[in-house]
Amino acid sequence: MVKLTGAQMVCESLLNEGVDVIFGLPGGAILPLYGTLPEYPGLRHILVRHEQGAAHAADGYARATGKPGVAWATSGPGATNLVTGIATAQMDSVPVVLITGQVSRSSIGTDAFQETDITGITLPITKHNFLVMNASEIPKVIKEAFHIATTGRPGPVLVDIPKDVFTEESDVVIKDLKLNIPGYSPNSNIEGNSKQISNAAKLINKSKKPIILAGHGIHLSESYKELKDFAEKTQIPVITTLLGISSFNEDHLLFVGMPGMHGMAYANHAIEKSDLLIALGMRFDDRITGDPKSFALSSKKIHIDIDPSEIGKSIPVDVPIVGNVKQVLAKLTGQVESGNRIDWLNKIDDLKIKHPSLDIRKSDKLLPQQIIKTLSDITKGEAIIATGVGQHQMWAAQHYKFKEPRSWISSGGSGAMGFEVPGAMGAQVGRPDKIVWSIAGDGGFQMTMCELATLAENNIPVKFAILNNNYLGMVRQWQEMFYEKDYVASTYSANPDFVKLAEAFGIFGTRVTRQEEITAAIHEAMDFDGPAIIDFIIEPGENVYPMIPGGGSIHDMIEEPKPKELLR
Repeated sequence: MVKLTGAQMVCESLLNEGVDVIFGLPGGAILPLYGTLPEYPGLRHILVRHEQGAAHAADGYARATGKPGVAWATSGPGATNLVTGIATAQMDSVPVVLITGQVSRSSIGTDAFQETDITGITLPITKHNFLVMNASEIPKVIKEAFHIATTGRPGPVLVDIPKDVFTEESDVVIKDLKLNIPGYSPNSNIEGNSKQISNAAKLINKSKKPIILAGHGIHLSESYKELKDFAEKTQIPVITTLLGISSFNEDHLLFVGMPGMHGMAYANHAIEKSDLLIALGMRFDDRITGDPKSFALSSKKIHIDIDPSEIGKSIPVDVPIVGNVKQVLAKLTGQVESGNRIDWLNKIDDLKIKHPSLDIRKSDKLLPQQIIKTLSDITKGEAIIATGVGQHQMWAAQHYKFKEPRSWISSGGSGAMGFEVPGAMGAQVGRPDKIVWSIAGDGGFQMTMCELATLAENNIPVKFAILNNNYLGMVRQWQEMFYEKDYVASTYSANPDFVKLAEAFGIFGTRVTRQEEITAAIHEAMDFDGPAIIDFIIEPGENVYPMIPGGGSIHDMIEEPKPKELLR
């Protein structure tokens, strides 16, 4: 045993968990922890400009690396500023550990300065949270926090520590602590029910028109090889959900596309025509199913997920399998027959011809689809792409061709605008070996653009492609299509000059207004040693297609009218 302060215990415990980076912002209640940081050079601290940025950056770090991200904040407004980032991580099952300072123990419950019940506030949006009232508990709590965040279905865990607990001394053991969490039995090692796996194999072997729906669980379980082996053995085409993007090489002959509200029309038609859906680590959310009563009625369904509460929650299934996708797929692959489904694959190729979806029309205007396709071609699909939420997110998901795992960083279930700047920052910090592009909307970018200062200060070389249409683009699209063009509060009449903004932060900035300028600008940004911004002035009225109206079905899908000439 050694005698340490609570703050030292936190740092020692983080190092013991393999943490190397923390995103944070200090304040009164957490200052004792910050005062201890210089003793621990193995912990790199990145000073953000807003706590929301810290939470999103920790999230982006986790998605890009597969390791839990860590963020710090002080009590009161510091802690509440984390909430959007916590909710984002919770909705998308991202392992993040957040440590907040709290007012001293004697002041709790007195409405003291900057006192907020952050454990009460975050109870619905964390996998678990702790209020630590004795310094001696810190090593055990930190170890439990990381275990809970990373096992079973991952998620955010918050640890709230009063100011005087940071300064309290105690004799503690940091290493070789044994975990004992009554009532918590994560499913991370469940291999699935053998009988159900056998039933699934029988369904697959009989199926003529099966589809794999690969979700975020492929990333979380790192079952990339298992997915590829299973798909290739059975010759079953693969559709990736929004958060499943980059889990399967999009150059592969079995790759189909993305489904749902803004998914490829041919992918949605393939789902409707299938006789079997094999759902892997996905939750049949409403953006995929639309009206659940009319979703894929002709198909049987196999659903494999680590979280039993997700199976059958939205869509009835024929074979439910609770378990880790990686382990279940390995066993399933051993039981299925080698497939020859050339007729089905040819049918899907026909659907791609009849419902092209990704064709880009010829135009003199600067089209966002062409920008993203050019970026994909230049980077050969090997960059990490981070986005916010809205039209730019859907265009990026559609037109960037992803080749490598964990290269798509985006807020899914929460739909958090503002994710694009700090999420990209966290991804770049976690993967300094990769080029990271943030494809951003002008609206979401402005929500967290203060983090440009963090990027500049630390020379974190994220490249930004701002698709600037002076609108809240997706809001405008919905108003145009479903609200009789009632354009209320969706127009930006005073966007900043993003090039001058870049210059103000001492980073590279350029503006593109014509198609012939796209390639040179992308190369110029990539050649710059540091963060860079390209302000693409895109066609303002451009909409995202295909589109299935909210709550609708494939029969309501709106496909973009085809002009006479199209570009592939």
